[in-house]
Amino acid sequence: MSDVGWSFVKGHGTGNDFVVLPDPTGALELTPSVVAALCDRRTGIGADGVLRVVPTVLVPPMQLRAAADDAGIRDVEWFMDYRNADGTLAEMCGNGVRVFVAYLVAAGLVSAPGGLRVATRAGVRDVVVHDDGAVTVRMGPATFPGPERVEVQVRDGAPTWWPAVAVDVGNPHAVVFVDDLADPGPLRTAPTVRPLQAFPDGVNVEFARIVGPGHAAMRVHERGVGETQSCGTGACAVFAAARQRVGPDSPTTWTIDVPGGRLVVAAADDGELELTGPAVLVASGTVDASWLDAVRP
Repeated sequence: MSDVGWSFVKGHGTGNDFVVLPDPTGALELTPSVVAALCDRRTGIGADGVLRVVPTVLVPPMQLRAAADDAGIRDVEWFMDYRNADGTLAEMCGNGVRVFVAYLVAAGLVSAPGGLRVATRAGVRDVVVHDDGAVTVRMGPATFPGPERVEVQVRDGAPTWWPAVAVDVGNPHAVVFVDDLADPGPLRTAPTVRPLQAFPDGVNVEFARIVGPGHAAMRVHERGVGETQSCGTGACAVFAAARQRVGPDSPTTWTIDVPGGRLVVAAADDGELELTGPAVLVASGTVDASWLDAVRP
């Protein structure tokens, strides 16, 4: 039985929304069923994912995944424990990092404007909070891990196999360029991606259109979530794939329109990508203790 409820904050970055759970003592037990219940839009708080705010020193190495190999990760004070809406673990979330930092600032745990570092399962991310409230995250480099031939088919629309580009931005993406963002249909279910062995942990699928020089628009189906209003790592993946498609004359800064707003992605001189966008905290409250007991298995 739970003696007390859990404090939470609700926030979003260009419509990609999250339940933020402060956990300064590392005491919260986030099972997949609890995360899924919190994210349920009818019977829970409703969100695309959960961000647990926990001191990095309290995170077991096995929960850090690949980031455990990062020698400096234990020197970073706060760890972003991100879970998809279905309760699965995720390596990284560009919009989530911005909301995570907005919470740290609002709670007085860090000062702003200025720079700070956040630990994630994809490694350490450097973050800058600007005077206007916008947040820039250094997302690391984008890589093209292959295979060379990737194809995507949507399950709700025409049985077309679109060619895609596999991009890794700390988590896996398949980027499809289309003539019209309506072409994929409603994206109610996860697209089929082949070859299956290319993405053993699942994949985020972006459908993108190049609008003009340095300007693209996109939709995304996030693994473990569904179609979302925005995806920060997805915007970085679209940026990388679009620059590859355009060629050497491509601008180094692109505006990426998402259903929930607008993001900016730029390539730094060292090859890392920098994602800039808003982060909004909407509400705060307490998750009822008896409700938590009811949703645990």
